[in-house]
Amino acid sequence: MPANALRGVVPMLHVVDVAASAAWYAHLGFSVQNRVHGPDGGLSWVWLQGGDAALMLARASGTVDAGMQAALLYVYVTELVALHETLGTEGLGPGEICTPFYAPRGEFRLTDPDGWTVMVMQAG
Repeated sequence: MPANALRGVVPMLHVVDVAASAAWYAHLGFSVQNRVHGPDGGLSWVWLQGGDAALMLARASGTVDAGMQAALLYVYVTELVALHETLGTEGLGPGEICTPFYAPRGEFRLTDPDGWTVMVMQAG
C-alpha cells in the first residue's frame, strides 16, 4: 500500500452510556457528527469530531471495567491552561498540569465517565 493511502486513525471506545460520554467529550471540544440509535431508542454509537480530531463511542455489550482500560487518548489543544481552568470550574477534576520531558509545553490527565484516561497536551 502506498504511504499516502493511509488517511488517519480513529479510536473507538466502548462506554456504558453513549449520550453521557458524548456530553462529557463535548467539554473537550468534540461534537456529535453522526449517530446510530439502537432498538431501544437509545444511542448505540456516535462519531465525534473536534477540529482535526475524531473519536467514536459505542455502547458496551458488557460491564466496562476501568481497571482494564489499556489505552491512553491524547488530545492536543491550543489553549491548555484555559481549558484546564474551564474543566476544573465544570467539575471534571483535571489533574495538575505537568511538563515531562516529552511535553515541555504541558499536559494534564482526565478520566472519562468509563475510566478511560484522556491526556490533554498543549499543541506545538
